[in-house]
Amino acid sequence: MGRLTGGDPSLLRRINSAVVLHALRGADARTLTDLTRITGLSRPTVEGVIEGLIGTGLVVEAAPEEGEARRQGRPARRFRFRAEAGHLLGIEIGPRRVAALMSGLDGRIIGAGSREVSETASADERLERVRAVVADVLRRTGVARGSLRAVGVGTPGIVEADGTIRLGTALPGWTGLALGERLRRSFRCPVLVENDANAAAVAEQWKGAATDSDDIVFVLAGLSPGAGSLIGGRLHRGFGGAAGEIGALHLLGQGATPETLLSTTDEPLTPLDEQAVAEVFALAREGDARARAAVDRFLQRLVHDVAALVLALDPELVVVGGWAAGLDGVLQPLRDELERFCLRPPRVALSLLGEAAVATGALRLALDHVEEQLFAVETTVTARR
Repeated sequence: MGRLTGGDPSLLRRINSAVVLHALRGADARTLTDLTRITGLSRPTVEGVIEGLIGTGLVVEAAPEEGEARRQGRPARRFRFRAEAGHLLGIEIGPRRVAALMSGLDGRIIGAGSREVSETASADERLERVRAVVADVLRRTGVARGSLRAVGVGTPGIVEADGTIRLGTALPGWTGLALGERLRRSFRCPVLVENDANAAAVAEQWKGAATDSDDIVFVLAGLSPGAGSLIGGRLHRGFGGAAGEIGALHLLGQGATPETLLSTTDEPLTPLDEQAVAEVFALAREGDARARAAVDRFLQRLVHDVAALVLALDPELVVVGGWAAGLDGVLQPLRDELERFCLRPPRVALSLLGEAAVATGALRLALDHVEEQLFAVETTVTARR
């Protein structure tokens, strides 16, 4: 939004428009009388704002309610926010799948799609799979690509502000990839790229296990765990976007690598992938002593990693997601360890969104971007002399 100066009439118009639009967005339809009461604006001002919003396509006059249509006389005009005036995409780009969620401007999901992808796929192959999933969702929802207002993307790695992956060891060819720039070629709208654990943390506060908490840590539990955190309700990325990279703690003397931790022999577990790890956990459930010991080492490492982050941030809630969240015995060791080390242990819960967490968080980031455009008004005003 451009810089506003004292005496600029556009300042008041923008404020009034944002106030009225916000009031409309929270209801199915409202009358002019409703809007005057809710906003505190005069009726002529509300009428002028409504006409302007109708002109932008964000508001439309709604049909009279059934009871009003039967009454004699002209029913009160009612207006509603047009959630269909634009659309948003949330995309997950992961090691084994890509997924997309679509919503209107109200954040309500109207379409979804996903496709599997090989862990060894190149960056070009993975991005081609993303384009295919997006095209499929657009086709099935009947939404034109030009209707997209913003696209959010969640992916493993340390992400720069411009969407470049500064370090991404989970996906081949990801380190140094100008992901934001590559994806912007496919869309005519802003593309916001975020670390996958950060996106999942946003999702859990929006629609998951943390809707009543502003200070949370989301743990994306996997072979190399990552974490995203909200402090005071705001996403904490750190100075260089690397906050929450707890998978690197073994480099600081925290213990052996996952290949060694999960080995049931004297040699590192290779290849290290989810299938191999699932076999180790299956053996442990069957009573295999070495597999049980490997599982215990893995869980203890995860618990220590999370405890280090909790000690630093003092969150109210820790949400555990990722594929390891479905393993037996994850939550109780974490609770026990946090009881031992923390002055005020946080609550611990499993993710309610499961594998949809990253894409859901990416969608929320896109929605936040659009809401900032629709509802935020620059408050820095320079007085004219």
